[in-house]
Amino acid sequence: MSLPDFLHAHLSPDTRYFTAGELILESGQRLDGVSVAYRSWGNVANAAHRAVLICHALTGSADVESWWPGLIGPDGAFDPARDYIVCSNILGGCYGTTGPVSLCPRSNRRYRADFPRISVRDMVHLQRRLLEHLGVQQLELVTGPSLGGMQALEWATLYPDRVRSIVPIGVGGKHSAWCIGMSEAQRAAIYADADWNGGYYSDDRPPRQGLAAARMMAVCSYRSWSSFQRRFGREECADGEYQVQSYLRHQGQKINDRFDANSYVRLTQAMNDFDLSRGRGNYIDVLESIRQKALVVSVSSDILYPAHEQALLAKHLPNARYEILESDYGHDGFLVQTRELSKLISEFRRSADASFETRVAAA
Repeated sequence: MSLPDFLHAHLSPDTRYFTAGELILESGQRLDGVSVAYRSWGNVANAAHRAVLICHALTGSADVESWWPGLIGPDGAFDPARDYIVCSNILGGCYGTTGPVSLCPRSNRRYRADFPRISVRDMVHLQRRLLEHLGVQQLELVTGPSLGGMQALEWATLYPDRVRSIVPIGVGGKHSAWCIGMSEAQRAAIYADADWNGGYYSDDRPPRQGLAAARMMAVCSYRSWSSFQRRFGREECADGEYQVQSYLRHQGQKINDRFDANSYVRLTQAMNDFDLSRGRGNYIDVLESIRQKALVVSVSSDILYPAHEQALLAKHLPNARYEILESDYGHDGFLVQTRELSKLISEFRRSADASFETRVAAA
């Protein structure tokens, strides 16, 4: 089975598809025959007042339940009995939405490295098209961690009249030099793979070692010193290698089995380019122009997007509440301590609902 077929075979049977047609990118380039893979939970009749958009992180998919367990459900932050919840695979991904593994229109050739550079704003514009197709005109809340948080912030800026509140998690308002450097090193590992061939590898020989090495670097930045020390220390495996080495190699193998190297390149490039103020003016002025209610969440031990980045966001977003998720798991804390995160979002939603009902009653 080829890698693209393997990826599609692992999509949830509840995945649906929307054909968006032509999409003009921020760069001016055009994509034809654009398709979006998405999932939804709840009754669309709830969308009038309780539509929620969840945006996934770098290697995620529309299957929120697989990477954010506990957030959707009667005891979670988002309840299908009351909410209409949507999550789509982002543009440039490899889980059903148009990206490098997709076939070029009117061709049996895959895009591979010919897939154009994209931006977080392009991802959001395509999500808007999907939501219009679903009949969703107003979003009660947009949320997501990391790259998902970038999308939430862009939603508030690009479509302020369509969004009532946002919850960006573990992310700043622009990519730092630290993060740009991290992703550059990861892409260099992919480029150095003998099977990379400028991005035009074959389905049966994808750049496995390079992508694995990139993921191993990323995982180190997703966790913390103390979490590695507590979990692995200097413990050895039966073969004499250290347990942390075995763990990282396992993570590298897993990414080889579930992701595409060209998608990894294009999505990390889009993250590098993320800057809310790009083309809009002064960074602080842009933040202060965002009027939606916001819950900004930091992970206390995050070394990739340190807490001071979210604190700056919360300081200058006029209607922001700031919370720190106390976690020893680093950046990945938002994927591990989901019960605590769900509670923070639920409390924020109750507060935002009360404020909204008061404004409606006074109108």
